[in-house]
Amino acid sequence: MSTVTRATLAEQIYDQVGLSRHESADILEDILERMARTLETGDTLKISGFGTFSVRQKGQRTGRNPKTGVEVPILPRSVLVFRPSQLLRAHVNGQSSGENPPEGDEE
Repeated sequence: MSTVTRATLAEQIYDQVGLSRHESADILEDILERMARTLETGDTLKISGFGTFSVRQKGQRTGRNPKTGVEVPILPRSVLVFRPSQLLRAHVNGQSSGENPPEGDEE
């Protein structure tokens, strides 16, 4: 198993599209920047066949320091949520896109 990095993605663009390495890296950076800007504004980002990224607001709540047991407020914050598409989910589970998941695996 390997980690996918910006460098490996840029190299894939270089290999498959045929642009220079610099242009490939610039295209990747532009795509990632546009994705980040979309999420920063609170909009949903959907990549067909891959999944949907969205930002969810979490309200203030009370937490507890596990070491001391003292209650502390956890401030409201935004969290990034990813929901994979059915196609990606099937691919990860080794199924073709037309197969149904085994019984009991529905979410």
